[in-house]
Amino acid sequence: MAWRMPAETAPHERTWMAFPREGETLGSTESEREECYAAWTAVAHAVARFEPVTMVVDPTEKVRAANMLGTGIDTLEAQVDEFWMRDHGPTFVLDDERPGVLGAVQWIFNGWGDHEWADWTLSAKHGRIVGEAAGAEVVTSLLVNEGGGIHVDGEGTVLLTETVQLDPRRNRYASRERVEAELARTIGTTRAVWLPRGLTRDYEDFGTSGHIDIVATFPSPGTILLHTQNDSGHPDHAVTAQLRELLTDFEVIDLPAPATTHDKDGLVDWSYVNHLVVNGGVIACGFGEDIADARARDILSAVYPGREVVTVDARPLFARGGGVHCITQQQPAVFP
Repeated sequence: MAWRMPAETAPHERTWMAFPREGETLGSTESEREECYAAWTAVAHAVARFEPVTMVVDPTEKVRAANMLGTGIDTLEAQVDEFWMRDHGPTFVLDDERPGVLGAVQWIFNGWGDHEWADWTLSAKHGRIVGEAAGAEVVTSLLVNEGGGIHVDGEGTVLLTETVQLDPRRNRYASRERVEAELARTIGTTRAVWLPRGLTRDYEDFGTSGHIDIVATFPSPGTILLHTQNDSGHPDHAVTAQLRELLTDFEVIDLPAPATTHDKDGLVDWSYVNHLVVNGGVIACGFGEDIADARARDILSAVYPGREVVTVDARPLFARGGGVHCITQQQPAVFP
């Protein structure tokens, strides 16, 4: 077997998501809960303009999901606690030695390092549940990892951060060499580009400790889109400047952060890097800033030529710890 994770820009069969349910992430007030349901639904409808969407729905949310999603989105009933499908769901791969074969890597998921607030034991099963529903061969792994912790160019390079895969709360005895060997086996990468860290807020209690998918991504091989904080008063100004200096082997395109630096909980890590590439389109994060949102659309349109860029308000997502990319997972198309 020669498993390989295609680039996100490769053709998709569909996108997978998980519908929110009661719990810490949903919110404690009625308005917070309604905001959460609406945000996930808005992303699903935006993606469904371009490709099929399947939503994993907890039995307790069947009626609400049916009312909010409508008839244009498929559903799969399974127990849910967390609903960040990028992280607890499978990472889909293709077998270059067996054309037409789809694989689904089932990472170990432990709630981003087993935080006290995280309810993750039900969604930790989604790698296998979703993989089998997609007709994929399930590829098991002993690596604690999340889909938001890796980005690939589809040609052998993986981008990741030392504070995720080498996090002792995830992989106590991991080394770069062991992680790279496991990624080579499961997603077919031959070169790992390690960044030392992620964005500042991502290290707070409700963060992921440095997921790459709000920091940098590959719009094409050899090119990196990098989150850039231009406000010198924000700690990510120094962080992103340091990261840029480390990426000398690539053409780096800056994707500036919006002007807002704080929300009600403190410093923000609002990032346009956390977009999803879909068939013929890009689902971009929006932050209610006309100038900054438009600038991001222009940059994304330029690096993904021929794709329509659609903006969805991502503030309710980032308030809960992630963005559009974090709640979605693409299933690549399989060609015989």
